[in-house]
Amino acid sequence: MHLHDFWFLLIAFLWTGYFFLEGFDFGIGVLTKLLARDRTERRVLINTIGPVWDGNEVWLITAAGATFAAFPDWYAALFSGFYLPLLAILVCLILRGVAFEYRHKRPEDRWQRNWEHAIFWCSLLPAFLWGAIFANLVHGVPIGRDGNYAGGLSDLLTPYALLGGAVTLVLFTFHGAVFAALKTDGDIRTRARRYAARLGLATVMVAVPFLLWTQGDSGNARSLVAVVIAVVALAAALVMNQRGREGWAFGLSGVAIAAAVGMLFLALFPDVMPSSLDPAWSLTAANAASSPYPLKIMTWVGVIMMPLIMAYQAWTYWVFRKRIGTRHIPAAH
Repeated sequence: MHLHDFWFLLIAFLWTGYFFLEGFDFGIGVLTKLLARDRTERRVLINTIGPVWDGNEVWLITAAGATFAAFPDWYAALFSGFYLPLLAILVCLILRGVAFEYRHKRPEDRWQRNWEHAIFWCSLLPAFLWGAIFANLVHGVPIGRDGNYAGGLSDLLTPYALLGGAVTLVLFTFHGAVFAALKTDGDIRTRARRYAARLGLATVMVAVPFLLWTQGDSGNARSLVAVVIAVVALAAALVMNQRGREGWAFGLSGVAIAAAVGMLFLALFPDVMPSSLDPAWSLTAANAASSPYPLKIMTWVGVIMMPLIMAYQAWTYWVFRKRIGTRHIPAAH
């Protein structure tokens, strides 16, 4: 295996980990307006991700940094062509982080309500935009002969991309509902399971057409296996949720996300950014990669640092593994 192929796989792994972890963060943020009935219940939901949300975003930073170092041409075309949606995601992530920290700093109702709106919208918008971005990435965008993006914003708003955005929004919200059922107790847990059942069915209705469309348009035998795994895992997550096995349901919803993201990367490879103007102008893992020497240095750094990052995050989840409920929220919150 060439080093550029290894780094393509590693970047796919990083994005998969990011969507698995940040997916339920986004879902919880959306559910603060759908599932929670009052401010105390919103606080319970926020507290389920309070110790881990910022650690989950490390995967995004690592994925972007790895793309910049390993595939500079891919990074340049991606961040110039998708500048506006990526900027919107960045602003949302910043505002959402501030909202988590500032919401409870003052007792005024208007102050807390405004930050709660920020949490909701700054979770919903990135959940949609990530799906639209990756759908465009797989489907192909206008890449010119020079390897630069040659289109406009309207080129990114195709029916396929909008469907991809709907898939990630509903799938992440379902993932968040299952996580809420796993991490809470009492009435919130019961309602979270009911929401998960409805959201799971909605996910099937949008995800299956999108995956089949992708498979028919860009897929291969390997991506077909990932499609089957994603659909089976999603159906099994619904069954486990119905039986009250929240741990299994959460794990299986995570498998569905991982398989769906893996399917997109399997359909994309060996391209990293296919051109809709001329396939010969597409950026590939070979022609967009750095030279072998920096890839070798990065490989050693990655081999050392990735296990440390994963071990630290696993420890964090273990420490904060217990359920919480409204009884754990003090009167003045």
